[in-house]
Amino acid sequence: MDETPRDNAPVPAAQPSLSKKPVAEGELRASDADRDRVADILREALAEGRLDPEEHAERIDGVYNAKTVGELEPLVRDLPVGRRGAGPAAGAPPESYPPPQPQTLVAIFSGSGRKGRWSVGRRTSAFALFGGVDIDLTEAVFHQQEIVINATAIFGGVEIRVPENVSLRGSGTAIFGGFDVHAQEADDPRAPVVVVTGFALFGGVDAKGKTGKFLKNLTDRMRKHGLGH
Repeated sequence: MDETPRDNAPVPAAQPSLSKKPVAEGELRASDADRDRVADILREALAEGRLDPEEHAERIDGVYNAKTVGELEPLVRDLPVGRRGAGPAAGAPPESYPPPQPQTLVAIFSGSGRKGRWSVGRRTSAFALFGGVDIDLTEAVFHQQEIVINATAIFGGVEIRVPENVSLRGSGTAIFGGFDVHAQEADDPRAPVVVVTGFALFGGVDAKGKTGKFLKNLTDRMRKHGLGH
């Protein structure tokens, strides 16, 4: 048998080499902690009058749409605290209270929701597929000044209700559906801020204030949890 290699024998494909080039800090993927820290800077700027509500809302949208640390930095570059950098958080001081863990509400061919007196975390995710999710914050206990609700509705609906004295902001994308955030601004700059983001496909997301419902003892509650300082 002739064992001479054939000229047309297949040549093994060259394996791609992994780049060892270090990633610049600005190209690092942003974490939830990075976004929350920048959001806190913007909240302080709003309370101090450095940003008006429209500017704050616009920048908050940018915060939660940012993919990298480099996209966060320009959002606080012109603010005093922001000059210290918007890079990855390291060694942030511990909070004086244990915040609730992120929560997820799922409704698939069914219903899900939270209402009454419940502790709302910094982040809540809602997913409705041929079902409905109801999130009622009118009697909720807020442990952070700003919370984010990410809502996804596919052939279903997500309904969010907040007290009249809580700020409501956000925006989302809708395809053959609706994504409606009825923005409102609380008179007290220390009041909680609910930011709604997400996506609706052949479904709907509706977030608005609930008439006649107010977060009770707002000032005492904010002071108790160390908010608004």
